[in-house]
Amino acid sequence: MNLAVVGHTEWVEFARVEHVPVAGEIVHALETWEEAAGGGAVAAVQLSNLAGSVRFYTALGSDELGRRTRAQLTEQGVTVHAATPPSAHRRALTYLDGDGERTITVFGEKLLPGGGDGSLPWEELARADAVYFVSGDVEALRQARKARILVAGARELPTLARAGVEIDVLVGSGEDETERYRAGDFDPAPKIVVTTAGALGGWVQPGGPFTAAPLPGPIEDAYGCGDCFAAGLTYALAEGRSMEDAVQVGARCGAAVLTGRGPYAGQLGGGDFTL
Repeated sequence: MNLAVVGHTEWVEFARVEHVPVAGEIVHALETWEEAAGGGAVAAVQLSNLAGSVRFYTALGSDELGRRTRAQLTEQGVTVHAATPPSAHRRALTYLDGDGERTITVFGEKLLPGGGDGSLPWEELARADAVYFVSGDVEALRQARKARILVAGARELPTLARAGVEIDVLVGSGEDETERYRAGDFDPAPKIVVTTAGALGGWVQPGGPFTAAPLPGPIEDAYGCGDCFAAGLTYALAEGRSMEDAVQVGARCGAAVLTGRGPYAGQLGGGDFTL
């Protein structure tokens, strides 16, 4: 299967705390670690686990964190195609509280892949079975449209609106106002809109509601659930599964990562699905 992700990545320091500090408060971190993460990276690793390989079109800082990010993702089975602008790699601090919720602070400019960057092999996307677009410039989205199936996340709604391309499946959130698609937001409209709502499941339009997958263990943290959902859905559609099956594959991927430490420990592989 030929799959790709277009999107961003950050170097993230995770801090597990009893609760997120309020103004003026000092909290003690119960556990800390750091690794490459961010929406594009999480989705790319999930697709690599499911399909055995994936191409990741991104941008990395030209510093040590950018180099460490490339090395980590390559070790995780991702083929990294990255621009390296002369800037620092973006960083983030993520609090994980006692309920498993994540609260994120980012430092620095989001580094995005550009569709006009001739150093990246955009022509390969014409042979892709599916692409998941997380972030990038307008031309990067147009390049992603060369794939047989284009799935896009709703975190970059202004870019989606300006590109003027048809998206096969738009994955948005019913809980995050910045990722909520409304009819008429852009033209042409997506063929299918999937709205997720955490433990409540979600809604496919046209289609109807779907239920959340049962958790395979206790909740660890919510970081990466949405992008693992979208990656699982992308994988299933590329396999030729129905939309009904695809949202269930996505839901299981999202539920599994919720029970693992960080964005990767709970990720599922292709052999975990027998729908």
